[in-house]
Amino acid sequence: MPALLRHWREQRGYSIRELARRAGVGFVSISRIENGHMSPTVTMLEKLAKALRVHVTELFPAPRRPRR
Repeated sequence: MPALLRHWREQRGYSIRELARRAGVGFVSISRIENGHMSPTVTMLEKLAKALRVHVTELFPAPRRPRR
């Protein structure tokens, strides 16, 4: 999830501070999420997804299929 948050933020050309402003969350929180030091709340995920103009599921990797 942290890598996809960073991916979408960079795709939109947003700095951490700009994403924080658009989402209404603290920039330190975004930095900590991207670096794997914090897990976002559901509410925060919704705000980040809206600010990035993606569906919440886009912030998570696709499920892996089990090997047979």
